[in-house]
Amino acid sequence: MRAFLRRAATLAAFVALLWAVQVVNWIIGYGLNPAFGLIPRHVSGLDGVITMPLLHGSFAHLMANTPPLLVMGGLLVATTTRALVPVNALAIGLGGGLVWLFGSSAIHIGASGLIFGWFGFLVTRGLVDRSLITLGAALVVGVLYGSILWGVLPGQHGVSWEAHLFGAIGGAAAAFLIRTHVHAPRLGGVDLD
Repeated sequence: MRAFLRRAATLAAFVALLWAVQVVNWIIGYGLNPAFGLIPRHVSGLDGVITMPLLHGSFAHLMANTPPLLVMGGLLVATTTRALVPVNALAIGLGGGLVWLFGSSAIHIGASGLIFGWFGFLVTRGLVDRSLITLGAALVVGVLYGSILWGVLPGQHGVSWEAHLFGAIGGAAAAFLIRTHVHAPRLGGVDLD
């Protein structure tokens, strides 16, 4: 229980950090976005692979990202014991790296790539692991946030669909590559086709 509370406190601190960065960014006229946002195929924008989730274009942008960060992050801290750092590193690193390689020439910012990474991880892990807990988490995420999949399609002005798509790919890859330890019985003989 202590480990869960420590992970939950880390999630709350991360969300608080996002809000603190947003306040500073707003005060300085959003000067952090061009300085630390992800700029595809520019060496100066490569640090944005890591810093992109910390930056937002407005308070409304961060407000829209906060509930899914808390819900999906809460499911992660409740069901992923020792693998949180590698899962996040792969979702952010692979997703952001693919945006840097293939993204449109714009400044990519926002935590939605991370959100899509968590979505991809939670849903894919439920299908890969097939324990009651991971299937339940996948079901909750699918029901609450399944409609976000429309966000991987191009066409919305000012929205980095590339970060959404590649974040989901990074999260799904993490579900296949990183074994998470969920202490629950697996469902044997379940055909998910």
